[in-house]
Formats: sequence, structure tokens, C-alpha cells
Amino acid sequence: MPKRFLATVVTLPLILGLVTTVPTHAKPGVGPCDLTARSGESVPHFMRRRIGCAVDRFGPVGGGAGRAICIAKRESGLDPSAESATGEYLGLFQQSSKMWPARYKVWTRTKWQLSQNAKNGRSNALVTIRMVHAAGGWKDAGWRVKGC
Repeated sequence: MPKRFLATVVTLPLILGLVTTVPTHAKPGVGPCDLTARSGESVPHFMRRRIGCAVDRFGPVGGGAGRAICIAKRESGLDPSAESATGEYLGLFQQSSKMWPARYKVWTRTKWQLSQNAKNGRSNALVTIRMVHAAGGWKDAGWRVKGC
């Protein structure tokens, strides 16, 4: 048997195993809006940048990034780990905890390697902006726009 053939037979299954492994958590540097916080950057400022990226990538949405940031600020104070007192709403845009798993499944892609946690700012922003864009606006997607 030629050495080249033998090397292919041995290494190909190993490479395929590595390439097809599904991640169980988010990995840096993969997928849209995978930004890195700047040195000394506050969480709210970082979330503004992340929301702006999501709007640029998956919009347009009514009112642009400004309205999206305003709504997230009203909903969570731009705190990605925010949770309502009852635990019914989670994250930046206060997504329904009951609806989150289905929304995550519909509005994300495995190759993006996003966290499945609604309290992950990147995941919450991408899912929300994609939902709002597809629905045709904030009101149609379930968010009030008054004041924003």
C-alpha cells in the first residue's frame, strides 16, 4: 500500500471527527458580532456595540440601532444577565424564558457557535434583531416602541 494512501486512511477520520463536533458553548472568534470588549469598556457600552453590529448585519429594523439600543436599555438597562423578578423574561431584550429555546433554534445557526443561554448578550441580540427584522418591526415582534 502506498504511504500516501495509508496516511489518508488514518488521518481522514480524525479530521472529520474534529470538524463535525458540535459545540456545547460559545467560542470566541466564530460567527456574527463576536466582538471583544475593549480594555476598560463598560458592559452597557459593549452591549451597544453588539446591538449595533446585529442591526448592521441582520437589519434593517425600524429606528435602526438607536431604537434597538433604546429598547434594550428600557428592557434590561443594557445588562445581558438581567432577569425579571419572576424569571419569565431574560437578557438584553427580556426574551420570554418559555419561548427562548424555540426562538434560539429558529433564529441562530449551529456554525455561529452561540451560547444557548438567553442571558448571553450576543445570542439575545442576534435572535431579537433577526426576529424583529423578519416580523417587519418591533411592534409586530412583540416589543413596545413608545419612548424609543
